Amino acid sequence: MKTLLIAGLGNPGPTYQWTRHNAGFLFLDRLAHLENIAITRKSFSGLTGEWNRRDSRLVLLKPQTFMNLSGRSVMQALQFYKLPLSHLIVVHDELDLPFGTARFKQGGGHGGHNGLRSIMEQLGKGEFIRLRIGIGKPVHGDTTNYVLGHIPPEQMETLPLVLDGGLDMLEMMLDEGLPKAMSMFNNRNFLEK
Repeated sequence: MKTLLIAGLGNPGPTYQWTRHNAGFLFLDRLAHLENIAITRKSFSGLTGEWNRRDSRLVLLKPQTFMNLSGRSVMQALQFYKLPLSHLIVVHDELDLPFGTARFKQGGGHGGHNGLRSIMEQLGKGEFIRLRIGIGKPVHGDTTNYVLGHIPPEQMETLPLVLDGGLDMLEMMLDEGLPKAMSMFNNRNFLEK
């Protein structure tokens, strides 16, 4: 059985629960809800759960270190399960993608994302898969307040469609590989019929 680590990034606590920066947590929460999984076990400076799917064991991790220290939690889990970087999928918010979209990316830089920066500092490189959940860009350039701002009501209504789209992407990647999932989903907007 193949083990993969899926780390959803966010900040712990009710203050941050519905903020744009918590897209990774929200994705794992949606997955847990749909698959009836509890992500409640305290380990690796985070909360974990397990999703056994076909021939894969997926360790779901929500680091509880705050975003800019996410790497500590991810590193602990990778070391415990003795996983290579190719078995790590990081789910995070992405300013450069419009709301309603999600894209896979293999490797690359951190693009100013503090969670990715922390993971790359801990791992020494960025050769892992990212599932980027689009949150759009602020009109006036203050990205800190924007990413830590609450998701507006009109987006909250359609957020499940976006998260379910991301889940479809993940399942296709697991079943048919990353290139197929990227070609099928990377240019799709989940809010357009």
